[in-house]
Amino acid sequence: MLQQRPAEETDREDRHEEPQGGFLSVLGRGARLLLQVLLPLALLAGAYAGYQYLLATKPAVTPEPPQEAVSPVRAVTVTHSSYQPQLTLYGETVAGREVQLRALVSGEVVEASPNLREGGEVSDGDLLLKIDPFDYEIALAEARAQIAETEARLQESEAQIRAQEAALERAREQLEIAERDLARAERLVDTGAVSRQTLDQRRLTVSQRQDAVEQGEISLSVQQARADQQRAALERLRATRRTAERNLRDTSLTAPFNAYVSEPNAEVGKVLGTNDAVATLIDKSWIEVRVTLSDAQYGRLVRTSGGVLGRPVEVRWYVGEEPFVYEAEIVRVGSQIASASGGVNVFARIKTPLEPTPLRPGAFVEVRVPDIQYEDVVRLPQTALYNNDHVYVIEDGRLTRRSVEQVGGADGYVLVRGDLQDGERVAATRLARPGEGVKVTVVEADV
Repeated sequence: MLQQRPAEETDREDRHEEPQGGFLSVLGRGARLLLQVLLPLALLAGAYAGYQYLLATKPAVTPEPPQEAVSPVRAVTVTHSSYQPQLTLYGETVAGREVQLRALVSGEVVEASPNLREGGEVSDGDLLLKIDPFDYEIALAEARAQIAETEARLQESEAQIRAQEAALERAREQLEIAERDLARAERLVDTGAVSRQTLDQRRLTVSQRQDAVEQGEISLSVQQARADQQRAALERLRATRRTAERNLRDTSLTAPFNAYVSEPNAEVGKVLGTNDAVATLIDKSWIEVRVTLSDAQYGRLVRTSGGVLGRPVEVRWYVGEEPFVYEAEIVRVGSQIASASGGVNVFARIKTPLEPTPLRPGAFVEVRVPDIQYEDVVRLPQTALYNNDHVYVIEDGRLTRRSVEQVGGADGYVLVRGDLQDGERVAATRLARPGEGVKVTVVEADV
């Protein structure tokens, strides 16, 4: 049997072996830490050594001198000449003549034109609508009857006047006879040939004849006054008849000219009152263009040409790919200055608004107005002008600055005067950094 060692001996052996095992463990951890530090340092040292080797053995590179930049440009040849540029403006077509038709009499609409519709076309004299004429026919018939009655009364009065004039003439003749008899009796009464009684009878006869003449004159005056009243009544009735005739004509409303219909407001069965709106008519043959000239443009045209009236213009209406072109002429200047847009409104009448295609109000159009004539100027693209006071001439492939003055221009071109000679070439391409001596090459030339 094995004998068990005492516990105290066992504990002493364990305490004796523990210090030797702990030392070895600490030594192993230190080696590993040292390895972790030295390995990266070794790698860095190797990389640095490789870099130094490559740097020492690299081939020598000779640097090339910098090359000067060359800008491609389009060139325009200088030519002094006379130019009359076109001012390209934009405006709107308006109606030259626009009439709002209204009902002249009241009543029910019994007939209406099929063209009395928005956008309809009517010709001069076309019937647009008819109002029930019954009441107006009755009024005219009554006026005619009253005229006939008054004319008959006037004829009767005139006949009575003629009869009264004849009776008055006879009474005057009788008065003359009685006066002669009285005169004879007065001469004979002193001789005893005529008695006093006879003389008194002759005097009484004269007095009676005078009364008859006076009564005849009064009756004639009354008859003439009555005739004058009937004549006045007849004139009044004739005026009433003319009014009735006109009212009857006004039951038919016709087109006053060839026109487009706008804002119709009448149908069969509708009751219209006097002065009710029926439609607006726009004259087909009178279309104008309203365009605004700037203060500078208007002032230039007025100073050099004496005004703008009568100046021909070209109107272009763009619908589709190709524009419709119309000839026009400025006919008037607006009544007020266009303060909101800073210019002057002018109106140009289109000569043939129906050709090549009918042109109506409200179209946005391009208007080309001839500017003034400029003498001895150079025409250049707008891109050639810098700061409105200089351009660049190409000499021996380099830019040379030349001072100029802009005197006009339109449609992307400018007209200048300055230090330019015929035959010289001006750089027309817009450069980001132009300057004296910049090298360029011409890729396109305009003669």
